[in-house]
Amino acid sequence: MKAPPEIPERLRALIGQGTDAIETPVLVVDLDAANRNQQRMTEFAAKHRLRLRPHAKMHKSAEFGRLQLQAGAAGLCVQTVGEAEALAAGGINDLFITNQVVSVAKLRRVAALAHQLKARGGQLAIAVDSFEGVERLAQAMQLTNAVIDVFVEVDIGQGRCGVAPGEAALQLARLIARRSASLRFAGLQAYHGGAQHLRSVAERRAAITAAAERLDDTRRLLVAGELPPAVITGAGTGTFAHEAASGLWTEIQPGSFLFMDADYLRNERDAAQPQFEPALFVKSQVISVGEGRAVCDAGHKSHAIDSGLPLVHALPGQAPLAFANGGDEHGVLTLADGGTLPALGDTVWLIPGHCDPTVNLHDHLVVVRGGVAAGRVEAVVAVDARGAW
Repeated sequence: MKAPPEIPERLRALIGQGTDAIETPVLVVDLDAANRNQQRMTEFAAKHRLRLRPHAKMHKSAEFGRLQLQAGAAGLCVQTVGEAEALAAGGINDLFITNQVVSVAKLRRVAALAHQLKARGGQLAIAVDSFEGVERLAQAMQLTNAVIDVFVEVDIGQGRCGVAPGEAALQLARLIARRSASLRFAGLQAYHGGAQHLRSVAERRAAITAAAERLDDTRRLLVAGELPPAVITGAGTGTFAHEAASGLWTEIQPGSFLFMDADYLRNERDAAQPQFEPALFVKSQVISVGEGRAVCDAGHKSHAIDSGLPLVHALPGQAPLAFANGGDEHGVLTLADGGTLPALGDTVWLIPGHCDPTVNLHDHLVVVRGGVAAGRVEAVVAVDARGAW
């Protein structure tokens, strides 16, 4: 297991200073905005009587995981064994690996982590979607006396991982139940990632309505087979209100809501969901000015572009700017609607296109209170699970 990145003294020295002291390009979290986002999600889950298990693959940080647990989360989701190990090393005791693991070496790590968490009074869960995956997991768990919670992942429309709804899911649940010495059938993993960024509310609602029909057929079959799923978990930042409205899901797994990103902000606003605000920014600086353009020092090595380019966060009194591809180390800024370009040395705040892989590009998050313009550095947080597989 790799050690979390050490925090350099030059970053520690920022604590207590204003945001103007932060060198660029660097990833900055507006803690006030993140806390408001978390509170809104916590209140939504409580109102709808849903367990909240946020997806930590977004922030990859034990510190932010602890903040979410303190705010009422039941536990955290992760996507890789390495993420689970890194967060467990940071004191997180309730983790769910929402992905398929079939490597023998990785499954031994899963068994060791399950044993470790059990000794601390915690619990590890994992998703499966094949007979072979169950058998390999059961064999690895023989190395320990721990019992791991196992969720049958059902493909409810994503077309990625997941067993087919219906009879195939029932047969997989039965196999898990027969391995009860080390495996415990915990319920269904039902996540439709493809629905999260459908732009209109109507499209997202239709996708989850269709997914719920497939899921309900499977649930009914399991109940008839005397294997009722105690937990049905899934949902993301784009659709969780629709999963909640269905009455089928008992737990939701949104992740990006905490920081938000430009891609989610491009979705049509859904009045059934709380409104979340950007809390993750790349602080950049204008390093060159030319005819009709300014160039900042935040290129693709600072922010992921798989979901599009970043938005420029205009502070009060600033002209709206458009961001264009400038390569690895540069971003090209032009005026979006009149006004004046920023001058050489000015600060420009960017909202990344996709928060998850952007965080994974950085060793640390600089956390500020009081807003990005006039706030002060509260902490520097390690991205514990950066690159963790």
